Amino acid sequence: MARFWTLALSFGLLSYGFWASKDFKTIAAGVSIFLFGMLFLEDGFTYFSGGVLERTLKKSTDKTHKSILFGLVSTTVMQSSSLISVITISFISAGLIELASGIGIIFGANLGTTTGAWLMAGLGMKVKISAYAMPMLVFGLILNFQHSKTMRGIGKILAGLGFLFLGIHYMKEGFEAFKTTIDLSAYAMDGFRGDVIFLLIGVVATVIMQSSHATLMLILAALASAQISYENALSLAIGANIGTTITAIIGSLSSTIQGKRLALAHLIFNAVTALIAIIFLKQFMWAVDELSLAIGIRADDWTLKLAVFHTLFNLVGVLVMTPLIGRLVTGLERFVKPKSKGLHEPIYLNESALQLPDTALNVLYQEANHLYEVAFGIVAHGLNLHRTDIISERDIQHVVVESNKPIDINVRDEYYRVFKNIYNEIIEFSTQAMAQLNNDQMKEVYDIRVGCRHLAEVIKDVVLMQENVCEYLVSHNGYIRDQYNRLRTQLALILRRIEAFRNQPDETFILFELKELKESLESNDVSSNGVIDNLVRKNLISLEMATSLINDSAYTYSIGKRLLEVAKNLLVPRDSDLFELKAELMDRVHEMKEVPDGADQKDS
Repeated sequence: MARFWTLALSFGLLSYGFWASKDFKTIAAGVSIFLFGMLFLEDGFTYFSGGVLERTLKKSTDKTHKSILFGLVSTTVMQSSSLISVITISFISAGLIELASGIGIIFGANLGTTTGAWLMAGLGMKVKISAYAMPMLVFGLILNFQHSKTMRGIGKILAGLGFLFLGIHYMKEGFEAFKTTIDLSAYAMDGFRGDVIFLLIGVVATVIMQSSHATLMLILAALASAQISYENALSLAIGANIGTTITAIIGSLSSTIQGKRLALAHLIFNAVTALIAIIFLKQFMWAVDELSLAIGIRADDWTLKLAVFHTLFNLVGVLVMTPLIGRLVTGLERFVKPKSKGLHEPIYLNESALQLPDTALNVLYQEANHLYEVAFGIVAHGLNLHRTDIISERDIQHVVVESNKPIDINVRDEYYRVFKNIYNEIIEFSTQAMAQLNNDQMKEVYDIRVGCRHLAEVIKDVVLMQENVCEYLVSHNGYIRDQYNRLRTQLALILRRIEAFRNQPDETFILFELKELKESLESNDVSSNGVIDNLVRKNLISLEMATSLINDSAYTYSIGKRLLEVAKNLLVPRDSDLFELKAELMDRVHEMKEVPDGADQKDS
């Protein structure tokens, strides 16, 4: 309801402005076209984010100075601190970068956004850039209809720049025309009170437009036409710096706790920087005069002097806050704590990770690993074992024999209460992510979904085994008890060895482990190695016990085989194509070794 009334009020005020002044219509249209250009520009750059930007980000954030430099350069190139903020929140939410690195990028982005003021003040206010807008719009539109993703990305960037230039033109025209009807400079306010009021106006304007670039463009246009005083323009620019944090805050609402911490760090940095600038405004104005004189800017070139001021106070903010990043991280981690989640809730999935393909895939892998952890616990308890015992260094056979008391757990209920909800969320998230993935990435998502499906089937097989396991675990017949302990040992050993090579960097070692486990699973299948027939012939177990053992041996084989597939699909960090190639080569070598002596072999 509040949003409705806010929207209604905005529409009402704009309608009155349109009715009252045609010049206001020109300025409002200029702002709208400028913002539309920003959206096109951001969309265009996201076309190139599916790999290059992500890899660069990972390599450029291991040290504070490198993360600040990355934020500076990327924002200078893209001319959108909002896009960089959203991308950074997306990466930090996916766990690809640390909070300290994310804060460094935000610091650099604040510096990078000052280059926009230089471009606008140096070019936009002095050249008729609308002449460049038309060709950009035409070529951009043509490229936007091409099949190539790269061409469409370039087209959106060109169209975005065209709209930006066109928006600047209309804003300039509107403020120039305003001189004949309303003199806004009459509302100029001197002193600290005026500084604070115009700072707040800058905050509100940027929050409404969600673009500090658009606010700065308005300020520069008004300043160039002498509609606002130089000092008031500086205060508006400071306010725009605070208001721009709204984009990061909105972007963090659907992110993880790390994303929320980063958004708060962004707000703290910009607020501290603004406080320094407003308190020492007179000193900054003096410094701007001296710097302008040194680099050849005229004393009455207020727009370029505003650009100097914008860069200077942001640079001071970075110099003051960079040594405090460590303390800022500690404070944020202490005071901004995550809400505890139930066992049945996803941990890693969040909407902000959907912004980019790499982050979407990363959180999918993380959540799939979380699902494996959940399934591990359910399977272990269904076999009357404890996870801590399975992953310990104790002899696995002794663990199984000593774990002879049934654990009170209904595996079927645990599947629906805990496992299925996370599984459903993974499927829903992966479906949303597929819209922006290429073919290779789609294959990775398919592997993840197949792995999760195998986990679901594993639990369903354990459901079918659980009753017999509980019954024969305490049976007076030592033979059937020993056979069920063998089945439990076999699965516990697979779980233990998978746990041992999770996140193991040596792919060849993992492949040999998986191959060895598969061979062990096949050789220990009691339904095919004559063990059951021998026990029945000697009347050591009843026929009822035999049929149960045959069925549960099949379930054991199925569970083991599916767990190995899960390990290959979900738990092994790898270049999937290289891993599959190695696996195929090993299979062929294995098959060649099994060819009997003297058998005919085809030339390869």
